[in-house]
Amino acid sequence: MKTYAGIPEENASLENSKVVLVTVPYDGTSTWGKGADKGPELFLDASENMELYDIETGTEPYLEGVYLAGEVSENSTPEAMTEAVYQKTKELLSNNGKLFTLFGGEHSVSIGSIRAVGEKYENLTVLQLDAHTDLRPEFHGSTSNHACAVFEANQKHNLVQVGIRSMDIEEAEYLPEGRVFFAHEIANNENWVNDVLEKVSGNVYITIDLDAFDPSIAPSTGTPEPGGLQWYPTLELLRKVFEKCNVVAFDIVELMDSAYSKPSAFLAAKLYYKMLAYYHINKD
Repeated sequence: MKTYAGIPEENASLENSKVVLVTVPYDGTSTWGKGADKGPELFLDASENMELYDIETGTEPYLEGVYLAGEVSENSTPEAMTEAVYQKTKELLSNNGKLFTLFGGEHSVSIGSIRAVGEKYENLTVLQLDAHTDLRPEFHGSTSNHACAVFEANQKHNLVQVGIRSMDIEEAEYLPEGRVFFAHEIANNENWVNDVLEKVSGNVYITIDLDAFDPSIAPSTGTPEPGGLQWYPTLELLRKVFEKCNVVAFDIVELMDSAYSKPSAFLAAKLYYKMLAYYHINKD
């Protein structure tokens, strides 16, 4: 039996796990760097090669259990993939009290999971860490394109965007007013973490495109943009979000296969595990 991070089977059953993890190896609409469909495999491999004691929190999050819930492999069309992710998320959310997590794949995989989480939880904030706004109503003839990843979330929920440094002019009219934290502004604002926290409340879905990070620490993404977030300030934000709010789900997307994939894959693995640690210490 394959388990997340190679953890013992007793910590990997659905019954014994407080966390469920689904993977979506989809890369059907990316427009530059291809290889995000290999992201989940790279992430799981890196996870098996990290230490499972978290120094910062003094915990071993895997002891709370992580159930590897399989993958969504539908890739016939972007819309079919979105519907399959939506249905899989709904199924896993029926296991009350478990944290839903997803690893992609390109960012379009988040559309279906956010839709399902939003149906279950009222007053939802979607916290997006990303280099790109992803606010196009449709792109290349599809509303399920990676460039449309949070358009629906912005229409239905409280969207907060962090790390943005690339967008098309047509997206400007859809920016969530007062809730966009551009990277160039973050660079000159020592209080940016607390400013973000003021906009995040209630039930929270966190969606992290790895290109939110500076390519110096996460180079293997589809569209690496200079001037991105750094490791420790980002962890500070995430830790405080878990302290303040009820995080009900999160995803990490856009890890790309390349000659330089290992540092990015390991960052993704550590990021996921850190978020589990912050979740558990605040639940306990």
